[in-house]
Amino acid sequence: MKANTVSYPLRISEEIMQITEIRKREEHVDKTTALRQLLYKGVEDYVLELYASGRITLTRTAELLNKNVHEVLQLAGKKGVKTGANSEQQRQSAKTAEKLF
Repeated sequence: MKANTVSYPLRISEEIMQITEIRKREEHVDKTTALRQLLYKGVEDYVLELYASGRITLTRTAELLNKNVHEVLQLAGKKGVKTGANSEQQRQSAKTAEKLF
C-alpha cells in the first residue's frame, strides 16, 4: 500500500534536527527520509494509543497506518498495546447481551 503525500511547510527545532542527523547516520538514509521515519514513528504510536483507548476502531487504525488489520495487531503486540475489550467493557457487553436476550 502506498500512501499519498502532500507538501507542508514546517518549522522544526534544532534538537529534533540533531536527532534526525543521528538517525541519518545510523540508518544510512538522507535527512528527509530520517525525518519522515521519525515522524511516522510518532504518528504510529499516537494512532495505536487512540485504538487502545477505544477512540478509533481497528479498521480505522489500519487505514491511518496504511497497514492491514493483521499487521496492526502484530505491531500492537510488539509495542505492548492492549487490543480487545478490557474487563469493564466485557461486563458492559454481557449486561447488554442479557437485556437483548
